[in-house]
Amino acid sequence: MAQAAFEELVEDFEFLEEWEDRYRLVIEEGKAMDPLADALKVPATKVDGCASQVWLHATIEGETLHFDGESDAMIVNGLIAVLRKLYNGLTLKDVLAVDARAEMGRLGLNDHLSAQRSNGLRAMIERIRSLAAAA
Repeated sequence: MAQAAFEELVEDFEFLEEWEDRYRLVIEEGKAMDPLADALKVPATKVDGCASQVWLHATIEGETLHFDGESDAMIVNGLIAVLRKLYNGLTLKDVLAVDARAEMGRLGLNDHLSAQRSNGLRAMIERIRSLAAAA
C-alpha cells in the first residue's frame, strides 16, 4: 500500500548497513523539505505529544491527502519527511488503511528511536489519521 517514494526509501535503508547511516539519511530527508510557512505554525497545526515543536498542515484535494510540516528538531523534521513519503498522495480511505507501525518497522525505526521520539512519531501519525478521518 505504501507510496513509490516510500518504497524507494525502504530500498535506500536496506542498502545502508549501519543504523548511523540510516539516521543520517532521515536527517537529510528532513533538510531537503521546504520549510513550513511561519503563518502555518499556529496552535491548530501544532502536534501535541512531541518533545520538540512540530507542526503539520494538511490539504485535501478531492479525496487525496497532502501535508507539509516542520519541526525544530532535525531528526523529527526527517520523520516528517518519511511520513510525507508514506502518506502524501494517498486517498483518505487509504490513509486510514496504512499500518504505519508496520511500514516504519520496515525502516527499522521502531527499534532505533528513543521513547520520546517514538511517542512523537505516534502523535504525528495519529494527527494525520485524524485529519483524514475528519475530512
